[in-house]
Amino acid sequence: MTGRFITFEGIDGAGKSTHIKRVAQHLRERGASLVQTREPGGTPLAESLRSLFLQQDMDGLTEALLVFAARRDHVQRVIAPALALGQTVLCDRFSDASFAYQGGGRGMDWQVLQTLAGWVQQGREPDLTFWFDVEPQVAAQRRAQAREADRLEQLDLDFFTRVRAAYARRADEAPMRFVRIDAGDSIEGVGRQVLQALENRGW
Repeated sequence: MTGRFITFEGIDGAGKSTHIKRVAQHLRERGASLVQTREPGGTPLAESLRSLFLQQDMDGLTEALLVFAARRDHVQRVIAPALALGQTVLCDRFSDASFAYQGGGRGMDWQVLQTLAGWVQQGREPDLTFWFDVEPQVAAQRRAQAREADRLEQLDLDFFTRVRAAYARRADEAPMRFVRIDAGDSIEGVGRQVLQALENRGW
C-alpha cells in the first residue's frame, strides 16, 4: 500500500500555506491519515539547514546544494516512510521550488538541478502539485502586510518574475502532475479551485 504525495508550490506570498490546512481538513474528513511537512525542513537536520539557507548570504549553487541536502534527509526520514505506510504527505514546497528559485531566479543550469534531483529523490515525484500562481506585485504586497521579509523575500520583482516563469516551465514539463491555481482570486475562490481539483481525482 502506498500513500499520496501532494506538494504546494508558488512564489512567496501566493497563499499556499493557508490552503494546505484546508486540504488537510478535506482529506481527514475522508479518512486519510496525513503527514504535513515543509521544505526546506521537516527533520531536525533539515530545519537547521533551513535556518542557514534563510539567514546566510550565498550563491545559487550553494543554495541548491544546501536545499537538496536537506531534501535528502527529509525524503529518507519522513516522506518515503510515510508513503510506505499508506499515509498522504502534504508538503509545502519540494524540488519544483529548487528549479524555480535556483534555476529561474538564480539562473542555475537546469540540467545540474535535474542531476541533483535524480541523486536525491531516486525517481520519487509528487502525485499532485498545486501551483499557486500570482502576479509578483500582488505577492509582494501580501508579504509586506504579513511578515518581515527573509533573505529571499527581500529580492526584487525581477527575481520573482523569473521564479514564476520557471514554475510555468515546470508545469509545462509535467502537465499531468501540475494543477495551476489562480492565486490572485479571493481566499474562498482559491479554496474552491483546490477542492475541485481534488474532487476531479476522486480524492
